Amino acid sequence: PVVFSVMTTVAAFAPMAMVSGNTVKVLQAIPLIVIPTLMFSLVESLFVLPRHLSHLRARGGALANTRLNPFQRGQEAFSRGLERFIDRVYAPLLERALAWRYTTLAVGIASLVLCAAVVAGGRLKFQFFPPVEGDDVAVFFTLPEGTPPEVTRATVDRIEAAAHELGREFAGQADPGVPLFRQILASVGDQPFRTAVSKNGGRVGEDFARPNVGEVHIQLAPSERRQVTATRLATRWRERVGAVPDAVELSFTSSLFSSGNAVDIQLTGPNVAELRAAADELKRAIGAYPAAIDIADSYRAGKAEVKLGIQPGAEALGLSLGDVARQVRQAFYGEEAQRVQRGRDDVKVMVRYPGDERRSLGDLERMRIRLPDGTAVPFSSVATARWDRGYASIQRVDRNRAINVTADVDAALGNANEILADLKSRVLPGLMGRYPGLKVGFEGEQREQAETVGGLARGFVLGLFVIYALIAIPLRSYVQPLIVMSSIPFGFFGAVLGHVVLGLHLTVLSMFGLVALAGVAVNDSLVLVDFINRARREGVPLAGAVRAAGRRRFRPIVLTSFTTFAGLSPLILERSVHAQFLIPMAVSLGFGILWCTLTSLLLLPAQYLILDDLRRLVSSKGEGRGARTERATVPD
Repeated sequence: PVVFSVMTTVAAFAPMAMVSGNTVKVLQAIPLIVIPTLMFSLVESLFVLPRHLSHLRARGGALANTRLNPFQRGQEAFSRGLERFIDRVYAPLLERALAWRYTTLAVGIASLVLCAAVVAGGRLKFQFFPPVEGDDVAVFFTLPEGTPPEVTRATVDRIEAAAHELGREFAGQADPGVPLFRQILASVGDQPFRTAVSKNGGRVGEDFARPNVGEVHIQLAPSERRQVTATRLATRWRERVGAVPDAVELSFTSSLFSSGNAVDIQLTGPNVAELRAAADELKRAIGAYPAAIDIADSYRAGKAEVKLGIQPGAEALGLSLGDVARQVRQAFYGEEAQRVQRGRDDVKVMVRYPGDERRSLGDLERMRIRLPDGTAVPFSSVATARWDRGYASIQRVDRNRAINVTADVDAALGNANEILADLKSRVLPGLMGRYPGLKVGFEGEQREQAETVGGLARGFVLGLFVIYALIAIPLRSYVQPLIVMSSIPFGFFGAVLGHVVLGLHLTVLSMFGLVALAGVAVNDSLVLVDFINRARREGVPLAGAVRAAGRRRFRPIVLTSFTTFAGLSPLILERSVHAQFLIPMAVSLGFGILWCTLTSLLLLPAQYLILDDLRRLVSSKGEGRGARTERATVPD
């Protein structure tokens, strides 16, 4: 039982190392530490611990005679108290559970139904990756292409002024002698902090060396030395800045790590105009949610340019739009006539219109276009020209143009999954109906969530199969492993209960804890079932073996579970800001183990007798509709 208990735990932690995705890279170190630790602990318990116990036993006997060892007296007092608890509380409760075993099973199943209802009903919300409190708050903004640097500078100055007001508002929110704001960095034409965040798993970085982008970055005092959170500062800063006219993007960030935009909906289709209209509608729909903030899209209009067109009659003369564009380029940009060698350099000789004939749109309209037969005709008779904006970038997915509509979600006001679920059911179907050919996909955090949860689910199923195989070997049964593994879903109830009691959301870290719980939860049940099987092989009647297993294994089961929970409690009780995102994993594992202890001591013995009832029912070919609990004396 000891060996296979360790192996099942290893099998549960192993899938964590195989999950892909940027978000879980920070968690892949957990199985790489836990698994070697378990293997070394197994070696120590089988080969080193017996030698230590032999020395302890010899000294303990001497000390027991003197009765002067206060530590040993405490141990004996605890042992006597535990024995009284077993005799007066646990044994009668176990007797009731065995006598009413089907009722006991029904209560266990009801707890699972309640667990599913709490999650499905929204009482316990799911948040893929909780925001990780950082020591930086930053504002990123993008103005339209062609915006002069002076306008960008004015916007940066306005945001920086709001930052100084913010510092005065929260003055005194740090420890004495520690400034709340360590430094403020304002950037025009560059976004250095955003680029650094993108390298750590956040938004994808771009080339920000453009005069229409800017950033203001505040470096805060360490989280342990201030009384206000970075999230609170970012929210208040957003309120002070307000709307920025003509900004195509304005976002505030305070998280140390980002798994992507909370809302990132990708619209694809062949028609750019329809895509832009659909994106505008979708942004208005997202803006109706109070929790949605920093709403933007990925469409970026380029600089002002002259767009050429061709008259229908010009094509009949053999002239194409490409011919018109080539001649206009030659006239205004120039055509290379020859190259002159000057030392090691080539000097291009360009032929084009004089400077005073290529300064305005009127010069373009007055130029003459040469037809294929050599005839020169006025530009306006064969082509058109109009001012418009080009594209700063062109985004394509599967050969279709694409626009991403993004938004962040204030966790204090709403939940990203709930907003997306409402959009899927209420908004997006109508949007696709109004714009034929429009396709919708989900990127950002949703894509990361699907990739991570899918990989974790596949690893969990594989882990369950390995656990089943490992348990079947020592038990030499195909049915008893199912009884042992039945403690896994009941452990999930304990994990959900822990999240509800502590007021936490379910996160991907919680799911990692549930996967690890699958390997730990079966350990107590495996020890109990193994004891029952050995007692039956020694000739003890079934009911007597079950009762004896409960009494004899109560102490090791309870102590191992409580010590495991005690080992996790420092992390559960940790108040450091940077450790908050790990707490859901510890809660899933710790509270799940406690609930598994209860089910192992009460529900599993009842299930063992129910299994025997079913065997006797099948063997008697339907004769009799049940089996009375066998009364057997419990051997000393």
